Amino acid sequence: MVVVYLITLVGNSLIIVMVRVDRRLQTPMYFFLSNLSSLDICYSSNSVPFLLFNGLRDYPTISYTSCYAQMTIALFLGMTECILLAVMAYDRFIAIANLLNYTIIMNNWVCIRLAMVTWASAFLLAIIPIIAIPAHFCAHNVINHFTCEVQALLKLICSDTPVRLILGLVIGIFTLPLPFTFIVISYTHIVVAVLRIRSAEARLKAFSTCGSSLTVVTIFYGTAIFTYLTPQSRESQDQDKVISAFYGIVTPMLNPLIYTLRKKDVKDTLRKIIRKKEF
Repeated sequence: MVVVYLITLVGNSLIIVMVRVDRRLQTPMYFFLSNLSSLDICYSSNSVPFLLFNGLRDYPTISYTSCYAQMTIALFLGMTECILLAVMAYDRFIAIANLLNYTIIMNNWVCIRLAMVTWASAFLLAIIPIIAIPAHFCAHNVINHFTCEVQALLKLICSDTPVRLILGLVIGIFTLPLPFTFIVISYTHIVVAVLRIRSAEARLKAFSTCGSSLTVVTIFYGTAIFTYLTPQSRESQDQDKVISAFYGIVTPMLNPLIYTLRKKDVKDTLRKIIRKKEF
């Protein structure tokens, strides 16, 4: 767990630093990737340090306020990533489908606005249900989970109302199946465009990038959709813990390796930074 967390911090921090210091990487694609890296650092840091600390204790505990705060932050960051991945897919679609006008369509102001809308909309989607319909807990205070996961806390709530259930379902659909469907459609158009490329080497490189990216996206959305949009029983299940570890711990580690650190221009920038430090 410590190794995974360190890889997440180092990998994502490197991306943020390289995008800032190298002008060649100051493009829409890397702008959104640096947003994703910042998001992944926050996402992992919200739960992993607490998880590591509690692993050293015989009787792990957390206060109600801290648990609710951890849940709310995780919900906000998770929703942000769902929307951000869809925005990144849209950026790649424009880059391939409308290459000649790409820099005009995805200019700096458009990228900034898309990022602001992504973070703001996720914040509202996470906060509004909690404020509008407060939860009342009447069950035991033992959470059978690694962290204060939403589904684990819901099992302790005795105030389930039709309004809460409907609102949760609507928000879940808007942040999970809809963005994922949009991503699949975008990548389908990208694949069609790639097939038109005459160079076999270029096609292979494009398919490799799309395939690895789509794999990470599928893991993140697939596990999240299974967790939040399938019927839940009152009794905690060990599979919930394993599934949440994929989208909460493993995916933030894989994102920089899949999306960025494999790219040639990023490797060149990293070599330059290392050489400067050596001298």
